[in-house]
Amino acid sequence: MTIKTKIGLFFGSFNPVHIGHTALANYIVNQTDLAQIWFVVSPHNPLKEKKTLLADHHRFEMVLRAIGDSHLFKASNIEFKLSKPSYTIDTLTYLSEKYPQHLFVPIIGADSLETFHKWKNYQQILEHYELYVYPRPAYDGGGFKQHEKVKWIDAPQIEISSSMIRQSIEKGLNVEFFMPRPAYEYLFEMNFYKK
Repeated sequence: MTIKTKIGLFFGSFNPVHIGHTALANYIVNQTDLAQIWFVVSPHNPLKEKKTLLADHHRFEMVLRAIGDSHLFKASNIEFKLSKPSYTIDTLTYLSEKYPQHLFVPIIGADSLETFHKWKNYQQILEHYELYVYPRPAYDGGGFKQHEKVKWIDAPQIEISSSMIRQSIEKGLNVEFFMPRPAYEYLFEMNFYKK
């Protein structure tokens, strides 16, 4: 029997990607059995307001620059090519068919685990996939915290958010040390998030 390589899928809008994302991914890939983590950049959800969401290709470019040539990470724009809105189950099904040599593991926060019952076909996800869950302040995972397919990762909690970075830029504050430098340089050069 062929042993499949485990790949973590870290979904997000990454608007913008910041050091909290990369530090968390770095911790998880080193402390678990994952061979690699793919940053899956989510497209704009048509059901949500666009407001401050940058175009898909700009957010993907920042993730590409943030992870550089690390063999531990990969940037994925797969959801840009799938039907909208994007659902995790559809992405997992597509990737599992396209890369049968891999076992895919969604990486989610405890806050998302609490609302997991609202996800499309969540039972199917739990039937076929493990979930790696990292802690979030004031969330304990709700009804899924003891589920056999849920693996808790005791990752450090880094309180940096993309919205805080966007708001700081709007106020003219310096955010260069909140982001991996190449991603920050791209953001700065493109004048993103300024009023």
